[in-house]
Amino acid sequence: MKLVTWNTQWCCGLDGVVSVKRIIEGARAIADFDVLCLQEIASGFGGMPGRPGDQPADVQALLPGFQVFFGAAVDEFDANGKHQRFGNLIATRLPVSRVQHYPLPWPADPKATSMPRMCTVVTLTSPDLGSVRVMTSHLEYYSASQRLAQAKALRDLHVEACNLAAAPPVPDTIGTPFQAKLHTSQAILCGDFNMPAADPGYDEIQRPFTAPSLPAGGAPDMRLQDAWPLAHPDRPHDPTFRLFDRTYGPDPIACDFIFVSDALAPRVRNVEVDLQTQASDHQPVLIELGN
Repeated sequence: MKLVTWNTQWCCGLDGVVSVKRIIEGARAIADFDVLCLQEIASGFGGMPGRPGDQPADVQALLPGFQVFFGAAVDEFDANGKHQRFGNLIATRLPVSRVQHYPLPWPADPKATSMPRMCTVVTLTSPDLGSVRVMTSHLEYYSASQRLAQAKALRDLHVEACNLAAAPPVPDTIGTPFQAKLHTSQAILCGDFNMPAADPGYDEIQRPFTAPSLPAGGAPDMRLQDAWPLAHPDRPHDPTFRLFDRTYGPDPIACDFIFVSDALAPRVRNVEVDLQTQASDHQPVLIELGN
């Protein structure tokens, strides 16, 4: 399975041109992806640079054969009643069993500019990997306290899903909302975490746990772990932000990560960053997993 994640900056390149088509073409140039996770996708915000249109619809039109799921972290109306949305998107050509959208914590921080944040989760089935939860998110940039709370919530979502996989609810009749669900501890968490690897939130996401619903010693650790050192144990992260544009700081950093659950860790074949494209202020990241 090949997955590409990319903070698109509402598909606005460093040349100031907003182009969903260029983002899709750029992602395809990296790999013939099965799953595409995009952050900062906009609809209805005419006041933003480049005046983005209905970008979820544009992505769907450019990816025939894919299902597209948009999770709007910001979902509001302006003074004239115009609908405005901003958030994350997952597109996949693999079979999908369930889609979930989770608002992340937004604790008060009156000293920082901030906005709501969301985690979108799509449970899909890969011919080689089986069932996988693909989670994508974009954490707060300006508030460290909000960002840490959101990192903790992402880990909590994974813990909850692993508990459900270990001890699923009693199923009800097929065709009702209580019918059996596909639960799995196999997960990929990706996105723009707006923090370097030295940030406490990075370690919080990877904090170990064992599903408490299982008997003691009955399950291995199911933590999330950064896939980059699995693929490149002797190489620092390639930068994913501020590589070409230094608006937000003087030095390039890595803040776009792909975490995998323990069950998928042995199946990581490659993780790479496109260090050439300037179609956004972030660089896209590819992960390849297989047998």
